[in-house]
Amino acid sequence: MEPQIVYALVLAATGVMVGFACGLLGVGGGFVMVPVQIWALTSSGVDPTIAVRVAFGTSLAVILPTALSGCHGHYCRGVVLLRPGITLGLSGLAGAMVGGTIAAHAPGDLLKMAFGVVVLAGALRMLLAGKICSKGVQEESLLPYILWGFAVGIVSGMTGIGGGVILVPALVVALGFSMHKAVGTSSMVIAFNSVGGILAYALNGLGSAGLPPYSVGYIDLLQLVLLAGTSVPMAQIGVHAAHRLPGEKLMYIFMALMIYIGLRMMGVFAWLGLSI
Repeated sequence: MEPQIVYALVLAATGVMVGFACGLLGVGGGFVMVPVQIWALTSSGVDPTIAVRVAFGTSLAVILPTALSGCHGHYCRGVVLLRPGITLGLSGLAGAMVGGTIAAHAPGDLLKMAFGVVVLAGALRMLLAGKICSKGVQEESLLPYILWGFAVGIVSGMTGIGGGVILVPALVVALGFSMHKAVGTSSMVIAFNSVGGILAYALNGLGSAGLPPYSVGYIDLLQLVLLAGTSVPMAQIGVHAAHRLPGEKLMYIFMALMIYIGLRMMGVFAWLGLSI
């Protein structure tokens, strides 16, 4: 089988997993997409540093329609809070532009290390998910939403993920959301974050040498179509599952995958001499 066909099939299958994770857990799914994208790009001869930047930028471009699909499903079920969601989203958009601009000029190895750390933090969040409890009083002031949104946006832009793995527990623990409302509102914020990151990666990548074909800056349009083509419809299935299943076993599967990906991206396995 031709390598290009293999890459296309793997990316399409990755989109299925990403969409389901977005709808079910309120996360963007970048922790799954980015390593697969880097593999596909470097296997095609793209420079590793360029590959990391393209993977981050394209991941955010895929997250945008996927998050909107998930947000629509959650909104129809009444668990998307517009005022805090828009406030978090607008500040997150600004933060993502800052984070994406930083990443567009940072070394590839440093970006992979940062990505690995954030993914491991997300896995820890999932591990503690059962112990995360709402304080029961939703924050009224807009300032905490602005600060949390901007901080999560910076992380989102720097690592190519939507930021839901950080935002969901923050909404529950610090801002008093129920878990379902945190997941639903997070899906709206992730969409805003992705817009900021997309702008930063597209603009900062214009004219860069060594980009893959059909790219707009650090956004690979071919990968975008392959990933989003399956992730967007699967997000609706994830939303349906989120409101019917406890999802504990699935969360543990995702957590194990995140730990593996985080350690691999940080180079821990290579340092230990393990070829896994």
